[in-house]
Amino acid sequence: MFRGITYVLVLWLGIGCGEVYAQESFTVATYNLAGYLDQLVQNRRLKSEEAKTAIQDTILIARPDVLVVQEMGKWSALKELQSSLARRGVNYRHLRMVHGYDPYIHVGLLSRFPVVREHYHTNDVFLLEGKRMEVSRGFLEAEIRVTANYRFTLFAAHLKSKRSVIYGDEAMIRAREAELLRAKIDAVFERDAKANLLVLGDLNDTRDSRPIRTIIGRGAWSLKDTRPNESSGVNGSPRRHTNWTYYFDRKDAYTRVDYILLSRGMAAEWDAESSFVLATPDWIDASDHRLVRVTFETTDR
Repeated sequence: MFRGITYVLVLWLGIGCGEVYAQESFTVATYNLAGYLDQLVQNRRLKSEEAKTAIQDTILIARPDVLVVQEMGKWSALKELQSSLARRGVNYRHLRMVHGYDPYIHVGLLSRFPVVREHYHTNDVFLLEGKRMEVSRGFLEAEIRVTANYRFTLFAAHLKSKRSVIYGDEAMIRAREAELLRAKIDAVFERDAKANLLVLGDLNDTRDSRPIRTIIGRGAWSLKDTRPNESSGVNGSPRRHTNWTYYFDRKDAYTRVDYILLSRGMAAEWDAESSFVLATPDWIDASDHRLVRVTFETTDR
């Protein structure tokens, strides 16, 4: 009965027929915003208004239906981004944020579609050299209803960076976080081996690394690495055979650390030709990361 009431309410609000229940395709993106802070915390600087505008410009070009962001500040910053985008014609009615051990930067979710189930994995701990440690940013598990007949589950993540820390080896911390995330992925497949599932976010490592190999997994429950090439995002524009997503200024290096990984069930609906790493001339004005967007059909195959 409750589900029926919710369904009617969604239609009555005018967000069902056009946006939620009558779509042939939809898009999902991940984007590290490089500290979208609206309040001073520790030694982190506020995001400038120019950089915020550049981020909005980037999102407006890609126009993903579902957007996962990393390095978001407090809830007020996420709300500010939502409002700014709405004023410019892109409306994300559904917001979520993970409040993990790190009190300063967070993983956020902006979605045009309803979130029908969610779980905030914020209490995960692991041992490293005898020391108890927490997963810094936590993981968001969210089930999203795109149409009356199509849903998918996403895991949004932001693993430990490669920045050295005094309390442990950064690579081992990231590897332990990846193991915990993979266990949660397996739990979904144990419930439904054909689940429509994707894992996305800034995983802070290369494809051949232990954390990425752990998350991708092996066998029937392994994930597909979408690895799209770059494009300007304009319909019909050519895609270039390069897919880096992050510029590391200190080492003057370009690498790929932002991923969208798919279950076999969801890979069947993936439209590879319409997926891309967004390449714009002024991308660095917004963030040291580039937005990654993938496209799916809304028919289970």
